[in-house]
Amino acid sequence: MTTTNAPESLLLPDFAPLDDVPIAYMQRTRDWYLGLGYDNPYVWAHYTEVPFQPLAKPLAQSTLTLITTAAPYQPDKGEQGPGAPYNAAAKFYAVYSGDTAQDHDLRVSHVAIDRRHTSMEDSGSWFPLPALREAAGRGCFKLARRFHGAPTNRSQRHTLEVDCPELLARCRADGVDAAVLVPNCPVCHQTLSLVARYLEQHGIATVLMACAKDIAEHCGVPRMLFSDFPLGNASGKPHDKASQRDTLELALRVLESAPAARTTVQSPQRWSASPDWKFDYSNIARVAPEEIARLRAEMDRGKEIAKGIRGSVA
Repeated sequence: MTTTNAPESLLLPDFAPLDDVPIAYMQRTRDWYLGLGYDNPYVWAHYTEVPFQPLAKPLAQSTLTLITTAAPYQPDKGEQGPGAPYNAAAKFYAVYSGDTAQDHDLRVSHVAIDRRHTSMEDSGSWFPLPALREAAGRGCFKLARRFHGAPTNRSQRHTLEVDCPELLARCRADGVDAAVLVPNCPVCHQTLSLVARYLEQHGIATVLMACAKDIAEHCGVPRMLFSDFPLGNASGKPHDKASQRDTLELALRVLESAPAARTTVQSPQRWSASPDWKFDYSNIARVAPEEIARLRAEMDRGKEIAKGIRGSVA
């Protein structure tokens, strides 16, 4: 009789590949920066206790806002269009707000999204304001008069002591009952996880639409809809209105029905039939040695640009 030591999942055709699991972004980014020569690994925010604020009234009677980490397009700040490389000059460092009744050109060229596996062409993938307006038009909820932009700060203290109180004040000024939060890069996920926690502590229910599951759960968020998509697509697949609509509708169901803090629901949507896209993002093992020096120099330039901008707005 022939025997085999192959895992059972390799023998059963209905099983997913063993490596078809969410990307471990915290470990991946740690290894990436160590590989570039930075010897001070970032310490991610982590809490054991998580606040939870049930919706105070039915969703259809609630006022809902959108909080994003996407940046308004600045024509004088260099390339920010589809396929643009990381652009530190396009970052913003203070909370901003916009009219939800209007269309806005918000982009993600300033963040470490997955530039290889997503197009950056359709803002509906990271800024679901049109989908929210459509849902509000169907009576699903009342859309607040403003949405808000949360700056992506590596400083957790600044996020908690400056940005979170400002976002809360703006939400309260607009009579907000609940918020949908859509991050993009790894640090964006931490930033909006901290914002979600803060809003819940002060009576506003939240749901985080996320692609970096490990970062949000490590921080500790009340409710999360996890889409196993490349970063920059937390509100649905690009150029796919059905995907974007279904993603938002599922997030709203999580907002309504989560029974307790740390509720994570994974979207049934798949990015592709193969999980191969997950192997490239910030994977230092896939970078040629001669490329590492160039990437380190590019990173240092970006830090200097960002430092100058922070200094000018401080």
